[in-house]
Amino acid sequence: MRFRTPNVFAGVLIALSALYAPSLVQAQLGVGTWVRQPSPTTPGDITMMVEACCNGGRRLTYHIKIGNDTMIMVVESPFNGTEVQVLVGGKPSGETMAIKTVDDRHWTCVLKINGQSFGTSKGEISADGKTINVENNFAFAAGG
Repeated sequence: MRFRTPNVFAGVLIALSALYAPSLVQAQLGVGTWVRQPSPTTPGDITMMVEACCNGGRRLTYHIKIGNDTMIMVVESPFNGTEVQVLVGGKPSGETMAIKTVDDRHWTCVLKINGQSFGTSKGEISADGKTINVENNFAFAAGG
């Protein structure tokens, strides 16, 4: 999966959430807005806004539009591997993400739903800071 942004913001990360559609995550260095490039296998529009928060961490706000429905998903993470709640519509969803920075261009993430691990993700931002590539491994399709 590829994402592009017209602005260069180094350090952006992605994690996908099987429960709610692809979601995105960001590393420690940059902030900005990222837009997923649609494809036949990944319908819907997804925009990720990355802001500094959480004593050096990041707030990831996803605007996910599928058909006529729009969902807002928020994750606030210190990017040190700590498990944090995923909020959907401002409420806990039962999903958590444990995002960990590997280096300035790589990250890993463990995804859980109701305490049960359902997937991992690893990603890389290109050297020019314009493209993010993600590899996901989901153990099962989470309910919902």
